[in-house]
Amino acid sequence: MDAFDRQILALLQRDATLPLKDLAEAVNLSTTPCWKRVRRLEQAGFIRARVTLLDPDHLGLGLSVFVQLKTQRHDNAWLEQFAATVMQFEEVLEFYRMAGEWDYMLRVVVSDIAAYDRFYKKLITCTEGLTNITSSFAMEQIKYTTALPLPLPR
Repeated sequence: MDAFDRQILALLQRDATLPLKDLAEAVNLSTTPCWKRVRRLEQAGFIRARVTLLDPDHLGLGLSVFVQLKTQRHDNAWLEQFAATVMQFEEVLEFYRMAGEWDYMLRVVVSDIAAYDRFYKKLITCTEGLTNITSSFAMEQIKYTTALPLPLPR
C-alpha cells in the first residue's frame, strides 16, 4: 500500500459516494489509474463494503446498550450455537468474544428501556449456559466513527 492507496482509502472512508472523477482529482491521479487502484483495494479485501450510515435517533433507535456476558461453557459447539442465536437479533450491531473478566460483549441498539427488556428476555430464553449478564446504557455518544486509522509507510 502506497501513499495514493492510503489517500484513496481515507477519502472513501469519509464518503463512499465520492464520484471517481473527484476522487482521482483529490489524489492527483487520472480516473483510470484511480479506478484500477480502487478495484485492486476491493479485490485485496481492504474495502469490504460500501454502505450508508443511518442516524439511529432519526429512526427512533436512540438507546445504545453494552451487554457483557459470562458463560459456563467455552467449547466450540456452544460458541457456534450462541453465535448463531445472537446473529438472529437485528438489535445486535456488534458482537465480540473477549479476553478478561467477561466472555462476550454485545452492542445493542433499541428504542428505549422497554425494547431492551424485550431483547434481554428473548436472549436469555433462547440461550443456555449464561451465568452472568450486565448491561451498561450509554447516556451520550461523544465520539463515533467508522474510519480506521491508516498505517503509515514503512
